[in-house]
Amino acid sequence: MSRKTLLEFPAEFPIKVMGRHDSNLQALTRAIVERHAGNLEPERIRERLSSDGNFLAITYMVTAKNQAQLDEIYRELTACDAVLMAL
Repeated sequence: MSRKTLLEFPAEFPIKVMGRHDSNLQALTRAIVERHAGNLEPERIRERLSSDGNFLAITYMVTAKNQAQLDEIYRELTACDAVLMAL
């Protein structure tokens, strides 16, 4: 059964992850994303710290090849204990 998507691949796609600032969030999630999407240049990664400094949001801009690739990235990110949310 094929699933319809609004995206046309390849597509530039932002993957957002959030977690506690005191975790090793950046290293853990970057390794996951790069395992599926290849090495990312620093300018394709943005970080934002919450106003109270407790949480970190990271956006990885990837070139998605297909929906299956995105599904695998999200599956692995949500299984990571350091990730509170992945969008």
